[in-house]
Amino acid sequence: MKEHGLREQNDSTLRLVTEIGPLVIFFFTNWKAGIFWATGAFMAATAIALSISYIRMRTVPVMPLVTGIFVLLFGGLTLWLHDETFIKLKPTIVNLCFASILGAGLAFGRPLLKIAFASVFALDDDGWRKLTIRWMVFFVCLAALNEAVWRNVSTDAWVNFKVFGIMPLTFVFSLAQLPLLKRHALDDTAGA
Repeated sequence: MKEHGLREQNDSTLRLVTEIGPLVIFFFTNWKAGIFWATGAFMAATAIALSISYIRMRTVPVMPLVTGIFVLLFGGLTLWLHDETFIKLKPTIVNLCFASILGAGLAFGRPLLKIAFASVFALDDDGWRKLTIRWMVFFVCLAALNEAVWRNVSTDAWVNFKVFGIMPLTFVFSLAQLPLLKRHALDDTAGA
C-alpha cells in the first residue's frame, strides 16, 4: 500500500516536471539566446518530456500529447521560416482546439472530461456538463488573451506571459472549480 502511494506521488511529480520543464527551458533559453534558440530548445525538451512520460508510465496523457504535437509543428515552422509568429500562435490554436473538442463532445451528448477524468473523481451528469462548459470557455479566454498579448507586447514579454501567466491562470481556474466538484460529487458510500 505504501509502495503504491509512493509510485503515485512519483508519477505526479514526473507529470509536473514533464509539463513545466519544457516551459522553464523555453524561458531561460529565450532569456539567454533569443526566441529561435528557445523554440528549438522547447521542441527538444518537449520531445524528451513526452518520451520520459511514455517510458515511465507507458502512456502519454492526451493534453500533453496534443500540445507536444503542436509544439513540434509550430516550432518547426518557426525555425524553418524564421518567423516567430508561428510559436506565438501555438497557444491560441491549442486552446481553441481543446475548446472545440470539448464543445463537440457536448454537442454529441458525451462530455469528454468525464471520459478523461472519471478515474480521478465522480460527478453527476450535470456536474460534468457544467465543468466541461467552464473549461471550454476558459480555453477560449486563454486563446483570446494569448492573441492580445503577443500582438501588443515584445517577444520577451510574451515569453514571460506564456511561462508566468498561463500556468498560474490555469492553476487558479482549476482551484476555482472545487466548489462545483464538491456540489456535484457522487457519494462514494452509496454502494457500501
